[in-house]
Amino acid sequence: MRDESLVNPELDSNETKLHNSFRQKTWDETITKDSWMVFKIMAEFVDGYEKLAKIGPCVSIFGSARLKPENKYYDMAVEIAEKITKLGFGIITGGGPGIMEAGNKGAFNAKGKSIGLNIDLPFEQHFNPYINKSYSMNFDYFFVRKVMFVKYSQGFVVMPGGFGTLDELTEAMTLIQTNKIGKFPIVLVGTEFWGGLLDWFKATLLKEGMIAEDDLDLYRVVDTADEAVAHIKAFYDKYSVNVNF
Repeated sequence: MRDESLVNPELDSNETKLHNSFRQKTWDETITKDSWMVFKIMAEFVDGYEKLAKIGPCVSIFGSARLKPENKYYDMAVEIAEKITKLGFGIITGGGPGIMEAGNKGAFNAKGKSIGLNIDLPFEQHFNPYINKSYSMNFDYFFVRKVMFVKYSQGFVVMPGGFGTLDELTEAMTLIQTNKIGKFPIVLVGTEFWGGLLDWFKATLLKEGMIAEDDLDLYRVVDTADEAVAHIKAFYDKYSVNVNF
């Protein structure tokens, strides 16, 4: 297959990459690339395990990279992170701007452990300035990064966000639902924001028998920072902290 970017200079680099990805590869090329990729994936897991295992109990804060500091949820995420840090937890975020920055800022303000698990993306993502340098990690693979979020978190605070936030939320709920990890607290912040999705859980998923009634107890919906922190604290006043899997 010829490289169309040589024929049509208007093709941008993304289109060129797309064309190249469809180039016919031999079986040997495919197998060789896949085999070497395994070592890169292993390296990301080993690096993440070695760094995060030393940090201690943490809470992950998920949310949109697109929310600005003037947004009310940004301020709320800062407050939540500060108060959770004062309970003795480190704060893990995706390491980027928006809600992630707010979570790291709260941990930084409270002089706690501020962890950033960054991901290489073509837009939006860059390290925020509130991450402790020794706890800053960069990942190529979303699935490795998600394992780190879940393995080393003893609670999840989910602020308003888009597809990435939904992915992280449903990952945590699925692992708890299927008993792959302990039943750690999941706090959804913003009744107005999450209401439509949660109504759909009940009106469609539950009605069609795709989830059970007690699956609706996997999460708690709150509207203030104090409520979010109180739910995390109440859980750990009752239960001990354990490593997930």
